[in-house]
Amino acid sequence: MFSRHTSTLVEPEQTLPGRSERMFPVPARHRVLDAPVVTDDVPEGYEVAIFGLGCFWGAEEIYWKTPGVWSTSVGYAGGSTLNPTYDEVCSGRTNHTEAVRVVFDPKVVSYADLVKTFFEVHDPTQGFRQGNDVGTQYRSAIYFTSPEQEQVARELTAVYGAELAKRRLGEITTEIRPASETPYYYAEDAHQQYLAKNPFGYRCHANTGVKFPEVS
Repeated sequence: MFSRHTSTLVEPEQTLPGRSERMFPVPARHRVLDAPVVTDDVPEGYEVAIFGLGCFWGAEEIYWKTPGVWSTSVGYAGGSTLNPTYDEVCSGRTNHTEAVRVVFDPKVVSYADLVKTFFEVHDPTQGFRQGNDVGTQYRSAIYFTSPEQEQVARELTAVYGAELAKRRLGEITTEIRPASETPYYYAEDAHQQYLAKNPFGYRCHANTGVKFPEVS
């Protein structure tokens, strides 16, 4: 139905228009964590982090296994189309990237640790791809939800970027933007906790192999 493997973003006025309401239901409960999947209201003291790091199936699994994470979901972030579908995102005509939304308790796991994990488990230098997955929907992205998160994200990006530069592994292409600039849209039921339903399913963990360096 749609052309895939798009390697450039389109102008916002050329994106698909989408629709005013979501076309499909989202499951009420998380299959692994037994928390709400739709987390527009989060527990007091908890925070939300949104990351794009390639195929969202494997990305979500990494974060739901992280101690201190209360809930995860997969969805679409950073684009223009209203309430997009998976096929529309894969067409490259919505400008969204596949994303994971993480609700976490900062008393147990810090935002900095989530960002460090983000850099270690994917390759942030590949632009519009992760490994064999090619397209704008696979781009690396951090959508921060507070000024404090922005500061941490930018500082740690600089640290990891310097480490990659020392090893001549390329420049970081991660998009860093406020989450408030574009809505996060929850993906279809089939994609939520996909690897809990299909434990032998596809995981793309293209990465540089470089651990995050110690930060003094």
